[in-house]
Amino acid sequence: MLHTPRSYGGMVTAPHHLAARAGLRVLEEGGNAIEAMVAAAAAITVVYPHMNALGGDNFWLIHTPGSEVTGIDACGAAAALADIDYYRGQGHKGIPSRGAKAALTVAGAVSGWEEALRFSKETWGGTMSLSRLLEDAVHYAEDGAAVTRTLAFNALIKHDELKDAPGFIDNFIIDGALPIEGQRFRQPRIAATFRRLAEHGLDDFYRGELAREIAADLERAGSPLRLEDLERHKALQVKPLSLRVAGHDVFNMPPPTQGLASLLLLGVYDRLGVCVAEDFDFIHGLVEATKRAFRIRDRYVTDPAYMDIDPVNFLNGTRLDAMAADIHAEQALPWPDPVQKGDTVWLGAVDKEGRAVSFIQSIYWEFGSGTVLENSGIMWQNRGTSFSLDPVHHNCLKPHRRPFHTIQPAMARLADGRVMSYGTMGGEGQPQTQAMVFTRHVMYGQGLQEAVTAPRWLLGRTWGAATTNLRVENRFDPAVIQDLRNAGHDIEEIGDFDEVMGHAGALVRHPNGLIEGAADPRGDGAAAGA
Repeated sequence: MLHTPRSYGGMVTAPHHLAARAGLRVLEEGGNAIEAMVAAAAAITVVYPHMNALGGDNFWLIHTPGSEVTGIDACGAAAALADIDYYRGQGHKGIPSRGAKAALTVAGAVSGWEEALRFSKETWGGTMSLSRLLEDAVHYAEDGAAVTRTLAFNALIKHDELKDAPGFIDNFIIDGALPIEGQRFRQPRIAATFRRLAEHGLDDFYRGELAREIAADLERAGSPLRLEDLERHKALQVKPLSLRVAGHDVFNMPPPTQGLASLLLLGVYDRLGVCVAEDFDFIHGLVEATKRAFRIRDRYVTDPAYMDIDPVNFLNGTRLDAMAADIHAEQALPWPDPVQKGDTVWLGAVDKEGRAVSFIQSIYWEFGSGTVLENSGIMWQNRGTSFSLDPVHHNCLKPHRRPFHTIQPAMARLADGRVMSYGTMGGEGQPQTQAMVFTRHVMYGQGLQEAVTAPRWLLGRTWGAATTNLRVENRFDPAVIQDLRNAGHDIEEIGDFDEVMGHAGALVRHPNGLIEGAADPRGDGAAAGA
C-alpha cells in the first residue's frame, strides 16, 4: 500500500478502521480534532481490546495554529499500598507480570480524555456532548465488533499465562472457545460502563459511584489499588520536549515517557550526514543512534519527581555532537543492553482548521495485567511491572510513584509550514519507527504512505516478543543486510510486513489546508478523510 490518502476537510488515522471511522464521523458533524480523537480512542478500546482499554494510560500532543504545542500526561501512579515490602512480603522477587498484583497503577486514560476535552472547550470552543463522543464505543461494545486476526492470535498464544488472571477467561471466551477471526465479539459490561460515563461524566471514573465500584472490584481481585488512589489522580498539562532536526521543530513527551530517547535518536542521526535512505549508512546510522539514545534513557528516565537532571540538558548541541562522534561509521556497538516491552495504539487527527492531535494509549503488554473487573468489564493495565524491586534502582517501586513509559506520541512543525502528527505502537520500536517515518518522509522526500509502508527494523523488544537482536523485514536489499552483518549487527530476518514492527500512522497538514494521511498495512487501520 503506497497510495497516500488526501483531503481538505479533516482526517483521522488509527490502527483499526472502525476507530478511524468513529473519529471521522465527529469531524463530519463539525467536531474538532480533540473531539474526534476522544471518539476514536473510546472506540478503539472496544474494537482492539488486547491492545488498549479503559484501564490504561495515554499521552497527548496538541497543535493549535499560532500557539505552542501542548502536552497532556495521563499516566497513573502506583498505589499507596504498593511498595517493595508489599511484594517482598508476599514472596515475590519481582512484580508479577500478570494478574491482580500486576494491576498496581491507576488507569489514567479516562482522565486524559477529560483534560483534552476541557482544553477543547476552553481553547477551541468545542461543543460536542460526551454522549455523542462515546456513541461508537457503546455501539460496538453492545452490538459487537468482528474479532481481528491480531486479537485471535494473541488470545491464543497468551492464553496459558493469562488464564488465571481474574476475569480474563470469562471476558474473552466466546461460545466456550477462544475468539476466532471474524467472530462477533460483544462486551455488554463495557457498553454499560460507557453509558455511565456519558451520563455522569468522565470524572465518575475517579471520584464517583463508578470509582467506588472499580475500587471494590480491584480490591476483591487482589490488586493493591484502592479508592483513595483513584481519587488523588489527575491528568497533567505539560510542556513537551522539543529539538530542531534538519531545520524542523520536532516535539515529544517529557519523562516518565521515553520521548527524550526519540529526540536524542533524531538529533544524533542528523549529525551523521547521511544523504539517502534505505542503504547501509541509513540503517546503520539510525540503529547506532538508537543505542546511544537508549543508554541515556535507561540510566536517567523515570518519574520526573525523582529525576535530579533536567532532560532538556541532554538535548544541547554539545552532548549530541559527542554522541554522534562516538558512532563508528562501519562498526556496530555491541548490544543488547537491558530493555522493556510494551503494547499500545497510536492515533492521529487533524481538523479543517489545522488543529492537530498526536495521541497514544496503552495497557503496556498485550491484554495488560489480564485482570478484568467483575462489574464494569474494564481490563486493567500492568504498566507498574516496569518498576524495580531493587531499592537502589533509578526506577524502583514507591507508593504514588509514576512508572516509566515506553509510549510517547510525536509531532513536528516543518520548516515549510507543514504540521506532522505521527507515531506507532511497539515498545522499544516506537522511537525507531518514529525516526524511520520522519527521516524517510521529511529528510528524504518519500511519500507519507510510502514512508509508513517501507520495510522496517527493530532493535530490542516490542509487544509480544522477547528477543533483543536487530530484526529486519526481508524486503530490504539482501546486499544491505549482508553489509549490516559484516559490520557486527546481530541480524534476524523476519516477515515482509511483520506485526512485530508495530502499527504506525501519520498525518501531515499543508499550509493550503491539504491533509495527507497514512495507516500501517501491518494492522487493521485506515486513514479516513472528510
